[in-house]
Formats: sequence, C-alpha cells, structure tokens
Amino acid sequence: MNRIIFLLAVLFLFAATFISCETKKEEQKRPNILFAISDDQTFAHTSFAGAKFLKTPAFDRVASEGVYFKNCIAGSPGCAPSRSTIVTGRYHWQNEQSGQHASSWMKKYIPFIDLLDKNGYVTGRTGKGVAPFRYARSNKDSLWRKTDAGGIEWSRINYEKGAASDERTASGISSRNYFENFKFFIDSVKGDKPFFFWYGAHEPHRVFEQDSWKRNNKKLADTEVPGFLPDHEIVRGDILDYAVEIEWFDMHLQRMLTYLEKIGELENTIVIVTSVNGMSFPRAKANGYEYGIHVPFAVSFPNEFPGGRIVDDPISFADIAPTILELTKTTQEGMMPISGKSFLNILKSKKQGAVDPARKYVYSGRERHSSSRYKNWGYPQRMIRSNRFLFIWNMKPNRWPSGAPQRIVKGTTNELWPMFGVDKNGKFHSEWAFTDIDAAPSKSFIVENRNNEKVSYYFHLTVDKRPEFELFDIKKDPFCLNNLFGNSSYSEIEKEMKTVLLKELTRSGDPRIVGPDKEIFDSYLRYSPLREFPKPKNE
Repeated sequence: MNRIIFLLAVLFLFAATFISCETKKEEQKRPNILFAISDDQTFAHTSFAGAKFLKTPAFDRVASEGVYFKNCIAGSPGCAPSRSTIVTGRYHWQNEQSGQHASSWMKKYIPFIDLLDKNGYVTGRTGKGVAPFRYARSNKDSLWRKTDAGGIEWSRINYEKGAASDERTASGISSRNYFENFKFFIDSVKGDKPFFFWYGAHEPHRVFEQDSWKRNNKKLADTEVPGFLPDHEIVRGDILDYAVEIEWFDMHLQRMLTYLEKIGELENTIVIVTSVNGMSFPRAKANGYEYGIHVPFAVSFPNEFPGGRIVDDPISFADIAPTILELTKTTQEGMMPISGKSFLNILKSKKQGAVDPARKYVYSGRERHSSSRYKNWGYPQRMIRSNRFLFIWNMKPNRWPSGAPQRIVKGTTNELWPMFGVDKNGKFHSEWAFTDIDAAPSKSFIVENRNNEKVSYYFHLTVDKRPEFELFDIKKDPFCLNNLFGNSSYSEIEKEMKTVLLKELTRSGDPRIVGPDKEIFDSYLRYSPLREFPKPKNE
C-alpha cells in the first residue's frame, strides 16, 4: 500500500513539474513589448524619414527591420490628451477630465496596461508616464486613480550633475538614466514572465539648453527649417537644440535594443517607437496642423511581422490599445468601450503601401493646452486625416489659437502687461502672451521682429485668428500654408471629410456635438498654475 502511495506521489510531482514547465514555456512564447515614446517630436524628424540634421539609428533600425507607418496621427497635438488616447483606445473627448491637460484621472478609465498585468505580464515604466494628470492624493479622492496610468515607475537610477558618469549633452536633458532603469527592470523585476515596458522620455520637451548644438557637432547649414518658421540662425539653432534631445532619446532606446539582443530577448520583443505629439515650436505643438499631430511610428517583431515595409494607411493613437490587446490575447473586459481598431492585420501582412482599404480616415482633437485664455478656456479643434488630406474644424474661431495676446498682471485684477508681451525695450516675455506656445528662442524672435517685413508673415501665421474650417493637401503642402476650404476644385473632398468627421464625433459622443453641456471641457478643474486674462469682447 505504501509503495502504491509513493508511486502515485512521484507521478503527481512529475505531472505538476511538467505542467509548470510547459506553462513557463508558454509564458515565454508570449511576446514582450517595449513601448518607447518621446515627448514633442514631429514625424519628419528621424534620419529614416530623411532628416539630415540628426541621427536616429535606433528608430531607423526598428523602422527598417520592421514596419514604418508614414501616416500615424496622435490623439491630440498636446501631451496629456494624446497619452489618454493611447492607454484607453478612446478619443480624448470621450474621457471627460481624464482626457484633458492637467486635470484628474478617474478610476473608470482603465488603461490597457492594467489588463496586461492581470493577464500574466510584468509591467513597468521609466521617465514620463501618462501625464500631466492629478492622481489620488488621499482617500478623499475616492473617484481618482491612485497610480499613474502608464504603470509602476522604475526611475530610481539617475545621473548626478558633475559626476564623471554624467554623460548628458545638454542641461535641459532629464536626470533619468532611462536605460539603466530599464536594465534593472529586466534583471530584477521581470522574472520569467513576459513584460510590457513604457519608456517615456522627457526629451525633446522644452526647455532646451540654447546653443547646446555647438558642443554636439552640428552645423546651422544642415538645419531644415519648416515653411511655417522664418529661416534665421536663431530658429536654425533652436531646431538643432531640439535635435540634440531627440538623439538623446534615441541613444537610450539603442542601448535597450542592444541589451535585449545580448540576453536573447529581442527576437521575442515587439518594439513600438513613436512620439506623443509634434515639435514644441510655433504653429506645431498645440495646433491641429501636420507638424502638431503627425508623429513618427515604427513597429518591429522579427518572429511575427514581415519587416522592411513602409505603410501608407493612416493609423491613430486610438488604435494602439486594441492592437496590443490583440497581440497579447488580452480581452478588453473592464475597459470603457474602445473607439480604435487593431492594425494587427497590417503588421502581419506582407504588403506595403496601401494595405487595408477600410482604413481611410483617422481622427484627432484638441481642447485646452496651457492656461492661455479667459477663465482657462481652450481652443477646441477636431481633425480628420486621410493619407493625403487634412481637414480641421476650429470650433471657436473667435478665440486666439496660440493664446490671448495680453495678460493680466499677476496679483492685480485689471492691470495688463503690454500687448503681445513686448516690454518698452522691445523684449518679449513669453509668459505675458501667446502662452499656448512654449517659451522658446523661435517664439521670441518671431514676436520681437513682428514688424520686420521678412518676419511679419510668420507672426500672423502663428498668432492670428483662423477660419472655422481648414483643408490642406498635405502631400503638396505639408506645412499647411494653403487653405483649400472653399476652393471649388476640392468641394467634394471637403464635403465628404466634413460629413464623415461629424458622423464620427456624433457616434463617439463628443460633448461639443451631442451635449448636453457643449462647454463642459472649459469647466474641468486644472491642477497646474493658472494665468489671468481679460474677458474677450466677442464672447
């Protein structure tokens, strides 16, 4: 009898060990995911895309070995709403305050990362997560999420200023040592499970160190100045300082790829590289134009996705969550209804160019960015984009798109700073006017030289009020300078895009369209500092 019991016990242990080994083996077959996202980088600014004034070997590797998407449109031209779209798969206008800059993140907007956690993935991040949002500070914030929607942070390893190991190439660069934090996560946290890791760089978000390009072997002559900015050495230098920070983001990504390759994990890792929105320059970031919403996007996975392909089909940030959920065989249960559509069929296809005929349009939008108008009002925009045309609906055309041109002096009720933020000596103060544009040498140069005949055009292009509707052929006009709305040659395109946009906004329950409170976005509390502006006369 004892012998039988002993044999049964041995068989049980063998079976349990076999099942455990098979389970671990199966876990290892599930793909890892490295999601790398820079902060404020336009689609044109990778060396893969042809930019000559910077080098991005890590992005280029992912794009050349994997799938490069020529038409990826961010959820918004601003960071917080764009990140909201990424993790929820929903347009920011569907997420209440959890889709708005510097407001609160509500518990009910569950990010896909939480579902990966429940489905056997080890998740983590370094650098900037889903921000800027206010998360729960105490039990009193009972409706708010407690932790960052981008996952648990691993950012304890930092550069120390002045130390021999401090390799930073500009003072504006974050102290986070992204690679070392990633390496710690892989070596000490991951274990034998598949991982999802969010690498959220602070770069190239402003402030840049002015003229850092000079110590980074760059030349003014190499700079490519977009057509909406004046070609001046100050602007060129500003763009090169931006390039320095893009290269920093790419360098840490390169180290992550190299390390994954060294430990034998790269072949089983889906690498996704993008940016949260466009470059932080006048008429780019915080604007619905190409250089504000069109971002770099590449995906590689040697085990599954045929590489070396360039895809024309437009994709949206709303499509990222459903794609990752499908890739990881994770259900959407628990999340709010997703608006995006998985593009896994494109990733697995062997085709390039136009792959999925059902992908004709994608959508983006904007409400408020910085505190830049009376009562913290935003500048609501909705955008629809095909692989050739961009249609913009400026819903409040009477508002200043770049922020009010005059601000109330802090601590007073009616004293105003000078118009356009320019003092009696002709010096521009960025905090005094047009505050939806980040403080920058380019911004100051344009405003201070607004009366110069060579610069005046760019000043008005940047700050003037805009028509309610704009239409651009971005193949011919990537800088969005020639508004085709009202041109009879484009009437059919204009009509179709306007109709489709309105239909999608209605379907997705955009409060600006379906109400009941069409102004609700302006009412959400902002937890970042506020500025005071005079009440406009026309609203």
